[in-house]
This record gives sequence, C-alpha cells and structure tokens, in this order.
Amino acid sequence: MSDYAVFAHPDFDPNDYANAILAGETYPPQPGKTKPVKSTSLAPASEDVSVAISKLTFSLDDVEKQLKNVVTTHHEDLLVQAAGVSDLQGSLGSVRTGLNELDSSLEKLRLKIRVPYQSLQKHVSKLERLQQASDILRRTSRFVILARRLELQLAEMKKAEASETDGSSGAKGRPQTNGAPPTSSGATARADTPLESEDEKERAIAKAALTIAELTALLDAANEASGDGAAAGEHEAGDRVPLSSIKAVAVHLPFIDAARTKITTDMEAMVFTGLATLNQSMLASSLQTAHNLRVLPDLVQNLVSDLSEAVEGRIRSAFDLTRISKDIMAKDSASLGQGLLYKSRVRTEPTSVTAPQWNAALWGSLESLIEEMADCCVKVYTLEKVLKVKRDPVTDVVFLDEAMKVLENKPSTTFWASLGRSLEKQARDAAKASTFLQQTLSTGYPRLLRLFHSFFTKIAVHTDTVYTQTQQSPETVLILRALSNFESLYLSRSSNRLNEAIGQAFSGGARTPPGMSEGVNVARAVANELDSAKFDPLLVRSVARYAVSSLELMLTRADNLISRERTATSLIGPVATPQQALNASLATCIYHCWSRLDKLREEYPESVVSILQPAITKLHDTFERIVDPLLAAIRRELGAIIAKLHRMDFSDNVDPMAAMGGGPSPYMKDLIEKLAFIKNEVLAPYNVPEVSRQWVISIVRFVIKTFVLHASIAKPLGESGKLQLTSDMTELEFGLSAFMGDKTQSKRGADWEAVGDDYRALRGMRQLLFLDNASLASPKHTAGLPPLIVLHHILVRSPITLPHALHGWAEAEYVRWVEEHSEEEAWTLVDGDVTHWEKITEAEGGDLGAAAEYVQLARTVLANAQKGGSS
Repeated sequence: MSDYAVFAHPDFDPNDYANAILAGETYPPQPGKTKPVKSTSLAPASEDVSVAISKLTFSLDDVEKQLKNVVTTHHEDLLVQAAGVSDLQGSLGSVRTGLNELDSSLEKLRLKIRVPYQSLQKHVSKLERLQQASDILRRTSRFVILARRLELQLAEMKKAEASETDGSSGAKGRPQTNGAPPTSSGATARADTPLESEDEKERAIAKAALTIAELTALLDAANEASGDGAAAGEHEAGDRVPLSSIKAVAVHLPFIDAARTKITTDMEAMVFTGLATLNQSMLASSLQTAHNLRVLPDLVQNLVSDLSEAVEGRIRSAFDLTRISKDIMAKDSASLGQGLLYKSRVRTEPTSVTAPQWNAALWGSLESLIEEMADCCVKVYTLEKVLKVKRDPVTDVVFLDEAMKVLENKPSTTFWASLGRSLEKQARDAAKASTFLQQTLSTGYPRLLRLFHSFFTKIAVHTDTVYTQTQQSPETVLILRALSNFESLYLSRSSNRLNEAIGQAFSGGARTPPGMSEGVNVARAVANELDSAKFDPLLVRSVARYAVSSLELMLTRADNLISRERTATSLIGPVATPQQALNASLATCIYHCWSRLDKLREEYPESVVSILQPAITKLHDTFERIVDPLLAAIRRELGAIIAKLHRMDFSDNVDPMAAMGGGPSPYMKDLIEKLAFIKNEVLAPYNVPEVSRQWVISIVRFVIKTFVLHASIAKPLGESGKLQLTSDMTELEFGLSAFMGDKTQSKRGADWEAVGDDYRALRGMRQLLFLDNASLASPKHTAGLPPLIVLHHILVRSPITLPHALHGWAEAEYVRWVEEHSEEEAWTLVDGDVTHWEKITEAEGGDLGAAAEYVQLARTVLANAQKGGSS
C-alpha cells in the first residue's frame, strides 16, 4: 500500500501531481527543500514522464485486479447490502411523507397562534399608552388639587401669623392706655388668644408640610420609578413621564418651592424656640412638621451635631488663655499698660502680679462653661424625650425610631461621647501648652470637681443621670475621666504630701525613731487628704488607693527599723535595752497611726473603707509582730521564776514560826522585782494606754494561773509549808496590785474585777490549804477553784503519785501541758493517774486503804466536775 500512499493523501491534487512529474520534482513537495533547476534538455523529462505513465498504467491494472478479487471474495455480502439499500429507500420515503405532514401542521398553528398574537400585541401597546396617559392625568389632577390645598393652607398660616401679631401688639398696647378699655370686642378677643393663634399656626404648618411632602412625592415618583425600572430591567416603569414636563404642573413649581422654603424656615424657628424655652409642645409640633416634610432624621442629626459643636467651641474658648488675656487687658488696660502687648509670653502666661486676676478669670470662664454645658445637655435630653413620646398619628411610628435610621446612637449618647472627647482633648492640650493652667487646675482639682458636681445637679432634674456616693451614671464617669490628667497631677501631689509626712517621721532613723507624735501626724495627713476628697465618691477612692501605697511605704521603712535581735526580748535588767526602746517607739508610732485610721470607718462609705482596710490591718499586724515576741518572753521569764517554787521545802521540817515571820520566799521576791522591772522599764516606753492595760491584765492572769498550778502540785506540803505559801500569796497579791496600779488611779489594785476567775482562784487557794479532808469534795467550800486545782491538792495530801511524776515530767513541763490542753483532758489525765496508782499498789501488794479516802475524794470531785461540765 506504500506505492499508493501519494494517491491516498487527503490533499492529493492531480494537476499538481502532473506538474510535478513534468517538472521532475517530488510529490508532494517536502518543506524546507529548494526546487531543482529546470533542465534545458527535453530528453530526460520525456523519459520521466513515460516512466510515470507506465507506473500509473500498471497501478491501475493492479487496483482493478484487487477490486475484482474483493468482489469475488465478498460477493454474497455485497448482495445483502444491495438488498438493504432498497429497504432503506422505502423507509426514507415514509419519513419524507411525515415531514411534509409536519410542515402543513406548523402552517396551521401559525395561522391559529402567531397571527392573533401579533394582533393582541398591537392592542396591548395601545392599552399601555392609554394607561400611561390616564396615570399622567391622574397625577396631574392630584398635583393641581394639592397645589390649591397648599394655597389655602398658606393663607391660613398668614392669617394665624396676623392674629398672633395683632395679639402681641394688643398685649403691648394695653399698658399704654392706663387701664382704659379697648374700643372693640374683636380687638379684645384677638389680643386675649395669642396661644390659640400660635396653636393654629402650628397645625397649619404641619398640614402644609404634609401637603408639600405629598407634592414632592408626586414629582419624584417618575424619577424614582425610572431609576427602579432601569435597575430591574422594566421597560414600562422606565417610560413613565415626569410631571415636571407637564405645563399645567410646571406653572405651580415656583410656588411650591417658595412654600417649602417658608415652611422649612418656620419649622426650624419653632424647633429653636422650643429648645430654647424647653417648650415640649412646640417642639413636638415642629418635629411633626419635620416628619411630614420627610426630613426628621436629618433635622435631629443636625440639631445634635450643632449642640455638640457649640459645647466643643465653648470648651475651647474656656481653656483659651489668649482670650482670657485679652479679656483681662480689656478690663484693666490702664493698670497693665502697654508693656504686655509686645511680650508674647505674658499673653499666655501670667506674672506673679497678674496671677490672681488670671486665676479669677479662669475660674469664672469655667463656671460659665458649666452653665452652657448644662443648658445644651438639657436641650438634648428634652429633644430625646419628645422623640420618645411623640408618634405619627397616621403611621403610629415613634419619632425616635425614625431618627435612628440616620443616627448611630441615641442623641443623648452621641452628645455625651462628643462632650467627653472635646473636654478630654481641650483639657489635655491646654495643660500641655500652659504651665499656669496645669498648675491651677491640678492644685484646685477639688474645686473643678465641685463645678462638675453642680453641672450634674443642674441636669439631674431633666435627665436620668445620677451622681451620688452610692451610684454614678456611666455618663458622669465618662465626663470625669476626661479630667484624668488633672486628677493624676492632684493625686501625685497628694501622694507627695503623704510621703513627705512619712519621710519626716522616719528622718531620724534608728537613733531617733518615730513615736506617738509622728504616728499621729501620718494619720492626720492621711485623714486630711481623704477629707479634702470626701465630697467626690470617685476621687476619695483614688486618694485612698494612694494613701494605701504611702502606708505600705511607711510599713516597709518601719519593718527595716524593727530590731529582731535577742536583746530586743531580753529581760535581764536592770534597765531596758536600746533595742527594746527602739521597738517600743516604733510600736507606739504604728499603734497611734492605726488607731486613728481605724476610726475612719465611721466617716466613710464601705467602698472607701474596703480600700483602706488591708493597709490598716497590716499596721495592726506589724504592731503585733513587734509586741508579741516581747510578751511571750515576759511569760517565759515569769513562768521560769514561778517554777522555782519547787526548789523550796514546804514540808514540816521547817519551823512554823520561822515561816510566819520570815517573809516571802526568795522566788517570790524575784518575781515581784521582775514585775516591777517589766512595768517600769519594759512596758513603760509603750505609750499605748488602751493596749498596755490589756497586756497588764493578761500578764497578771498568767502569773496567777501559773502560780496556782505550781502551788497546787507542791509536794510534800506540811503545815509550815502551807503558812509559807500563804505568805507568798499575800506578797504576790500586793505585788500584782502594784503591777496593775496606774498613776491615774486613786486606789491601788482597784481593777481586780478585770482579772476575774483567776483572782478568785488565788483567794480560794488560801482556804483550800487549810480545809479538812471531808470539805475538799464540797463545791461550797471550794467555790472559785478549778476542779483540777482541788484534785492536785487531794493528791498532794495523799500518798498517790502526781501526774507529772508518773509520766516523768518536770513541774514546768506539766504546767505547760495543762495550759495547752482542755480541762477535760487534764481531768482524764488525773483520773488515769489515780487508776494507775491503784493497779500498781494492788499488784505490788500495797495497802490501798491508806489512800482510800483520797481516792474517793478525787472520784467525787471528778464526778462533780464532769456533771457540771455536761450541764
């Protein structure tokens, strides 16, 4: 098949092939190869042509043979296909018949549908034009009717204005007649009804505004419909004819424009008058007119914007020192002379001579600013109140909802935000530009706050803002935050004054530590600063926070001075150590500062007290950290001295007469001397009368309780020992009476009632020593004595071992155990001691009868004690 590839090519052209053979070229021509130059000789070309013809002849014969072979080989299949072609011709004939029928049907349908549709389309076009003409006529008729109605309404307005003018002139003219009656009744009626004329005018303006709004809607309807139609692709709406192109309508357009201008002017005048006089009725009527004119949202937005801009301009003017300088120069140009005119610094900063005048002028300007701010704020709230209440009588739409379509927030919210931003910006810029203004307003910040308090008071009647000690509206807080720059400077100065007072108190260091006067001065400084800010709930909290910081500084400095060495709690004597004197002075300072600050809770609200309370508590804790180690050392020292009681021999070996006349025991003398040392040297430097009295009472109670416990377990105890203990008790009572004595008391030892049960136990101990055994279990004879003391004494008289001896404790350890545990636990310990002794004695074969009486007494006392405890 490759021999016939040239003839099988889709682009084979016989003419091109013959030309190529004659020219001796290859076919098809190869791209990129140049054609060979034709030869001038004809012989080679004829040979090529003859060869090509021979090849073509041979190829034709060969193809014919192949075709014959194919037909011979597939003759049956070819016959079958020939028969199928005949059948296909029949099918095609039936299809052609069906297509002819379809064409005839389509022609019938065209006659039934297309022709009527074209006719209907022509009629619809005519109907649309009729409807368009009817719409134009209807709108034109309505427009003309409304225009005539507007003429009548303007006439009513002029009539009402004339009546109002006549009424006002008649009212002015009456006093000039010196009481003479009017000449006609009509004049009287007209003069006596100015309010009715004003109401008629307001109603007429509202009606006229509604008419103008409808006329404007008719005029704008075509344009709006055209725009909507273009957006939606509606051809009918786009062909609507505007009324302004109608001559009958165009005649009335100048009159309508003039009427709109007049009504708008009257409406704006009514709005301004209503706001100026706070006449809510007039304001509601004017807002109704604006709503009828479809300009209510824009009007409200412009009013709020104008009021905000007016306040901003007045704030800018109030802080403008150049204006203040000009005002002062205008008032006192003769005294100031011309020297200030060429000194630029003096025009914005006062001299030491003119400072009082500038100060007075600045505060006067701020007072005027507060008045104008209050006036504008009341106007805004009046406007908002009317917008909330007023509804359109036709649509029942609330005017405030209508205005919120344009406004982002309510008018009052917008006004407060604008006022806060303007006040903050102008105050900050003025403070940066003028040292005089910064110093004046920061130093006189309480006075500035009082001005704003007056502002809040003035607007509280007309608004819902509240500024009291317990409640502050967000709007008021927003305005006061705008003054944060001056507040920060004032608080900084307040903190500096407090820190100076603390610095003066601790200026002497450890050599001359602060005392009572310094503590009082610090507390007084804090109280003065709080009192200066007491009138403002927010300022007093800020001052309290700064006061807490200053008090923490004081505590830090005091903590650095506190002596924690061993000598600070040493009671060796004979005089107090320098460390004790240092701690006493610091404790006195801190205590008096704390006591005066703690009284502030009665003068200030809980919000301020909660801020101060942590610092006040820290003061008291620091005071206790100084005192508690010393008191603990005093108790340890006195307890150790009393424990020396057991070194004495209280048996019958001592001569009773010697015990009677020998005086107190050595340990008691040491105890009395130590008490005198503690009172005169250790506690005396603490100038804290209220607390030191409590310390004395607690020490006395501790000494009595410890002594009674030690005395109750002194064993062996004979008659001479009892007499010696009685003598020691008497000496102890005198010594404690002297310890409790005060210079201000007329009687010595007059405060035994404060000691209470412990003193009664000391008195009862004397009687207990000399009671017979039978009376030991009687509550009547042992009144005032704790059951444990009675149990100890019973065991002392008996051969039974005492609890501390049974457990191998020292007397001081046992006493400390009793102080740290409850009475019930101590009773259980004694009961267990008796039971253990009985078991041991019985096991060893001892005589239980020798102690049977004491065991019974102990059981009885325990039973009475447990019975009394359970009841």
